[in-house]
Amino acid sequence: MATLREVARRAGVSIATVSYVLNGTRRVRPEVEARVWEAVAALGYRPNRVARGLRRRRTHVLGLIVPDSANPFFAEVARGLEDASFAAEYRLILCNSDGDPLKEQRYLEVLLEQRVDGIALVSASAAPLHLSTLQASGVPFVVVDRDLPGLEADCVLADNLQGGYLATRHLLERGHRRIACITGPSDLTPSADRVRGYRQAMAEAGIEPPDLWIRRGDFRAESGYQAARFFLSLPPGLRPTAIFACNDLMAIGALRAIGEAGLAVPRDIALVGFDDITLAAYVIPPLTTVAQPTYEMGRLAGELLIQRIQERGRPPARHLLPVRLVVRQSA
Repeated sequence: MATLREVARRAGVSIATVSYVLNGTRRVRPEVEARVWEAVAALGYRPNRVARGLRRRRTHVLGLIVPDSANPFFAEVARGLEDASFAAEYRLILCNSDGDPLKEQRYLEVLLEQRVDGIALVSASAAPLHLSTLQASGVPFVVVDRDLPGLEADCVLADNLQGGYLATRHLLERGHRRIACITGPSDLTPSADRVRGYRQAMAEAGIEPPDLWIRRGDFRAESGYQAARFFLSLPPGLRPTAIFACNDLMAIGALRAIGEAGLAVPRDIALVGFDDITLAAYVIPPLTTVAQPTYEMGRLAGELLIQRIQERGRPPARHLLPVRLVVRQSA
């Protein structure tokens, strides 16, 4: 790669003059500026952005850590955040923790070593010990899709409690009383709040769901498949007539289990998911689900993070975005 010295030699100017032209820090004569840009083009010179960023204490790079980059929900969050970053001329490093707090901690260390200007975090646990490291670093950060107790930070959430309530209420209004719930990891606020919404709707209908009707998954399709198989194995008097899955991937897994049992959705058992990923509209039958403003969550998180970088003294903001029920054919 061409160096700054080679550009200066070709243009017949000093290295300082080349730096003035490239960074726009000082006016030079138009004919000199033209020679510098001609030399840059001829040599294919590219500025070392990392070195420049370190000198200016800005790298214009952001980091995003998610638990599962294969999950369409997190992919859409990442797309929204990347769009906000790109519009503000920031680049984005995406890290996948696989839901492992230790891997998440290592990625956090990597991002801090890379001198990123800010970090967006979808935490793998409800009380990550390494948050103290992040806070002590002084690097601006925003928390997405998690409500971490005791943490004063910008955060962007969907109204998961309302979503769980809407999904369960929809099934109750269609005459179902034996409604099962496939939850996500119990310590994460999205899952816990969706179950709270489920319980609230059931309580309003005078129903106390037995423990057998609540099965823990991990937000992946296989866990929804196994949970539905368990529900279908229950005695007829306990077997649910409807299932609320706390995300669409688990609902799609449940859909397969129901089909393998020779049953049909919604004729034999109704099904509602959560997220409204693109695939939800294309399974058979199309999935009734609770739609989160997923792209908007990512976009807003990116904008908040960039604002935080520019205005560090600003009070933390907590944004709770509304959800809505999307009625299709599975319930």
